[in-house]
Amino acid sequence: MVAKRAVATVSALLVIAIGCGAGIWQLSRAQGKIALAANLLARQQMPILNANTRSWTLEEVSERRMIARGSYIPEAAIWLDNRPQPVPSGGAGAAAKAGFYLMMPFRLEGRNEVLWVNRGWAPRNRENREILPSTDTPTGIVNIEGIVFAHPGKVYALGSEDLNVDVNKPRIAQNFDLEREGKLHHWSQPPFILRLEETGIADGLVREWAPLTTGVDRHYAYAFQWFAMALAILIYYVVTHVRNARKSAP
Repeated sequence: MVAKRAVATVSALLVIAIGCGAGIWQLSRAQGKIALAANLLARQQMPILNANTRSWTLEEVSERRMIARGSYIPEAAIWLDNRPQPVPSGGAGAAAKAGFYLMMPFRLEGRNEVLWVNRGWAPRNRENREILPSTDTPTGIVNIEGIVFAHPGKVYALGSEDLNVDVNKPRIAQNFDLEREGKLHHWSQPPFILRLEETGIADGLVREWAPLTTGVDRHYAYAFQWFAMALAILIYYVVTHVRNARKSAP
């Protein structure tokens, strides 16, 4: 009897510890997203940088607002596959729709550099993924504005990207390797990409980017479930222990 009680006690404590640990981990993930979003907002409120003035490092400009002047190179565009549609704050119902991010090089005016730009999201053709979405690209010299990131985000991919690609025509890829693209095209480029923040432009692309706090409510819900499970095990153990103690009392 004593051995059975000891095993039950250790098992209950182990499950309770796992539940509390998982709940705390979910809360920490939620707080991490909130802190990251607050940091991003603070950096966006700093003075706007200009990509044409000089060469910038990623540490100097990461998550900062930046303007650039130059011209697009549409024939070298890369369509990043398996990207969910951005859902703005308060939006719902479209996150499961798959599509592409359009990465397009942008030749900076007055500089021998090419800046890669994430122009936005476009839906994928359901019957044939090789059919690229119809979009409009501004011609000539234009001004753009966005936020600087190290990369456009990564998805899981089986194997590596094909090295035998034609860099002079648009292509589909799973992920974007900035250093590799620089070597393929033999041009100089900043060590970051610019994600456009322009809205209301009818070019066939969506740029209503989801906030970094997306999913915080889900983390809180998961934490509640883990804590509730731990509490339920604790209550069950106490009730069962008291009941057994009464039965074994003389």
